[in-house]
Amino acid sequence: MAGAAYEAINLAALHTLPLIFFLENNLYAVSTHVAEQTRETRLSGRGVMLGVPSVECDGMDLVATRRAMQWAREIIRDTGGPVFVEAHCYRFLHQSGPMLGSQFGYRSKEEEASWLARDPLATAPARLKRLGILSSDEVADLDARARSVVEEAEAALTEQAPDSNGTRIVPALWPDLATLDRGMRGDLSELAGERFRDGPGPRVRETRYIDAIAETLLRNMERDTRVVVMGEDVHRLRGGVSGSTRGATERFPRRVLQMPICENGFVGMALGASLCGLRPVVDIMFGDFCIVAADQLFNGIAKFRHMFGGDVETPLVIRARVSPMAGYGSQHSMDPSALFTLYPAWRIISPSTPFDYVGLMNSAMRCNDPCVVIEHQELFQTSGPLPEDDLDYCVPLGKARVAREGAACTVLTYSIMVHRCIEAAEAAGVDAEIIDLRSLDRPSLDWDTIGASIRKTNRVLIAEQTMRGTSHGPMLATEISDRLFDWLDAEIARVTGSESAPVVSKPLNEAAVGDVAKVAAALRRLVPERGDA
Repeated sequence: MAGAAYEAINLAALHTLPLIFFLENNLYAVSTHVAEQTRETRLSGRGVMLGVPSVECDGMDLVATRRAMQWAREIIRDTGGPVFVEAHCYRFLHQSGPMLGSQFGYRSKEEEASWLARDPLATAPARLKRLGILSSDEVADLDARARSVVEEAEAALTEQAPDSNGTRIVPALWPDLATLDRGMRGDLSELAGERFRDGPGPRVRETRYIDAIAETLLRNMERDTRVVVMGEDVHRLRGGVSGSTRGATERFPRRVLQMPICENGFVGMALGASLCGLRPVVDIMFGDFCIVAADQLFNGIAKFRHMFGGDVETPLVIRARVSPMAGYGSQHSMDPSALFTLYPAWRIISPSTPFDYVGLMNSAMRCNDPCVVIEHQELFQTSGPLPEDDLDYCVPLGKARVAREGAACTVLTYSIMVHRCIEAAEAAGVDAEIIDLRSLDRPSLDWDTIGASIRKTNRVLIAEQTMRGTSHGPMLATEISDRLFDWLDAEIARVTGSESAPVVSKPLNEAAVGDVAKVAAALRRLVPERGDA
């Protein structure tokens, strides 16, 4: 049993969910027997260990399996669930194809024969006849009807291959190859009726970034009863470890769900919740912990819509906190956003101001695609203007912002580095145009804004705080070269952190990230004449 299974059972038990975990124990992985994988081969013991009522049954016996399921239903009716049922069964053939496992040498023919004698397709009809429930003619009729259904399906899907005695799938039934990449993500038509703002307007209030996070989350919970919050320590400490859920627990205690330390488990729970009509907001305490949840984030959520032809929506939001300068060490400092760019289903948002946070988060909360919102801890105590009486506006996904106009070079950046780059341009005396990308997923990059700036300045610097190996720079540089190479008068410059992740040591921590000094030095190299171009 994989770790995600334990996490799912534990979560179901914690929340007394009416679930039956039905394990078909067929004894083998591909060729490795269960006894070679665990000392305790009674897998139902995993349920007992987590306080879940558990039972084993003969999975080759229809009556025994039915009785086990009846017992499970009674337990759920009386105690609320969950229940764990382990059915002992067998895989007659190899994992794939028509060959027997014994032909590969990892089990004996005698073992296969003993299990084949218990095949319910043979034993169940004989038992029903022996009990007088079905006659021989009725058993034959059921068999004929089942075969007829299969043969009808085969006839509808196949035809005789030309110049061959074999069959093939009817060519017209194969999918159009032009649809290969369709359905990975939606077209954002669900945002068509929303109200968008370019700025806070004349009547404003100065608001801290962390307060904007808390207010926006609470407002979305008020606006939409489908919004639920999941995460570690989100229900206490007056708003979680960072204050981002302040007010939500008090107002909506049943919709703020405290989770144990099992990111892969509760991210998977969020996927299921989104498929069932909820709009989960998942709090990932540190960006590094996205790696712990990578199976659900990237093999699950990122692929789900495409796997089902684009017809299934997964409207959920991941909030990932980034803390490279907190001194928490290498496992608590990562900006994971570049990992998400490897999977085009994800929309990636990295707001640098309170105004942008509110508008972009509102767009994410209304979007039917999975969104990850990067929340940089260094921004939490910064302040900026918000509309005085408006928390319901949106900022478009896929729209960059010119944070500082200039003509000497273009700086592409995001998050905390927007502020660092403005400071660096002033320090270096370079008339740099600073572009706050805001949306970081490759399909959402705003090439109208980026292209207009590079055509004007003919030089570009990509400035990031994060470590070099997990930066967006390579992707951005490739796209710029492909799209705008003829407009460049110099090489594409980059600033990032070091090869290593930040560590606890303060001097090494400071040296490990991209900062004002590194950006200023890069600007001087890129625009050696300095000043206005």
